Amino acid sequence: MTAPRLKVVDVACFERPYRLRIPFRFGVKTTTGGRQAIVRIRIRLDDGREATGWSAEALSAKWFDKNLALTDDQNHHQLRRSLELAIEAYRASGRQTAYGLFEENYGPLTAACAEQALNPLIASFGMAMIDRAVLDALCRAEAVGFCRAMSANLAGLRSGPLVPELSGFDLDAFLASLRPASTIAIRHTVGLVDPLIAADQDSRVNDGLPETLSEVIATYGCRYYKIKIGGDPEADLDRLCRIAALLDASDSDYRVTLDGNEQFADGDGIAAFLTRLRANPILSRFAQTILCLEQPIRRDRALEEPVSNLAAHVPVIIDESDGALDAFPRARSLGYTGVSSKVCKGLYKSILNAARVEVWNSQELRRYFLSAEDLTCEPGIALQQDLTLVSWLGLSHVEKNAHHFIDGFGDRPKTETEAFLAAHPDLYYRQDGRVRLRLTRGEVHIGSLSAPGFGTALSPDVTALEPMPRAIWREPSSPLRRRKQR
Repeated sequence: MTAPRLKVVDVACFERPYRLRIPFRFGVKTTTGGRQAIVRIRIRLDDGREATGWSAEALSAKWFDKNLALTDDQNHHQLRRSLELAIEAYRASGRQTAYGLFEENYGPLTAACAEQALNPLIASFGMAMIDRAVLDALCRAEAVGFCRAMSANLAGLRSGPLVPELSGFDLDAFLASLRPASTIAIRHTVGLVDPLIAADQDSRVNDGLPETLSEVIATYGCRYYKIKIGGDPEADLDRLCRIAALLDASDSDYRVTLDGNEQFADGDGIAAFLTRLRANPILSRFAQTILCLEQPIRRDRALEEPVSNLAAHVPVIIDESDGALDAFPRARSLGYTGVSSKVCKGLYKSILNAARVEVWNSQELRRYFLSAEDLTCEPGIALQQDLTLVSWLGLSHVEKNAHHFIDGFGDRPKTETEAFLAAHPDLYYRQDGRVRLRLTRGEVHIGSLSAPGFGTALSPDVTALEPMPRAIWREPSSPLRRRKQR
């Protein structure tokens, strides 16, 4: 299938608030709710056909930029500004393939964001939102699902100047080789303030869903867990012992990943912590189940020094450090062997990193890998686009927290909620009047995500959305140079 050229002809951005059913703490922030951004894009193909596509993602405060001097509102405006710059650039581009739009604008947009003190991770957010909506529109125009479109390289990915590591690599053959599974295992997130047993709770939500880790284990039957650690060795070890006791008692053949959330100053500190963890007899089984350690070191230092001593204990991946497109190759040179896949950082980044893994694993005995992670992907478009991408990439389990922390489809219009339930009955179910994610023995069934489009053929109800406000952020020192349309 030849990659068609297209033009972005219209973009509209919306927002809506959401709330969590229970508080969730990651890194430096405990949250009880937030705001989701929704992007609608209309494209025009060379033959004159037009189509509309969508993307959605949480405006997550204190993750893209963890500077405590900034308010949550300021964090939201950073992401809005990234999106504004991306819209300006993509609309100014001439006719391109879907990937060609990303390839053309990546460098100028990263530089434009840097001029406004927006780090590469923030810069990636705006492009990620636009790229997903463009690809959704393209898939809908061609009446194909994401996996079929990408296996045929409908987007036009190529091993060009952004990824010199792929020079000579048969990218088309690699894409054609990928096949999604009909199910994917959920890696349940255990946050830093999550109650482990009923005695840890001061009050209950009483909404019919599990609230403690012990209840989660009994209800969902997950084999995979992602456990946050906070950088205080004594507190972390005590909490891990309590978690391990629950997992050991479940008789499940469980596996875990640890998320450092940038809470450690250097690799030696976290290596010492892991040494103590492995020496603790209560954690003997737990220690053998650790698959990887995610971003333990602050991003300002993570790619400045080798992590060889740490990597001798456990495979280490980058997450928050994965801002620029060359972050994974840089991390590889320092001893990291993995990188997270998150749609908020860019679908093309995930795909190109998967191709890098394929190349590097053919060259070395050391094994490189992608780990599928979540940034609070809510039910609907955000969740479904993430699940569609990682399942197509062949990842067998994915961190998800929306099934536990977010109250289903929340207060979205009943017509929208019912439409998603009807179109994706394998993925959702109705519980006490709410439409929620369906887990069966720790897995979700995703066959319905093969519908035309990027994970769904449905659209949000815009009548229930708020227009995205203009970003209140520092104006550019020099405006992004608009290119002549070709």
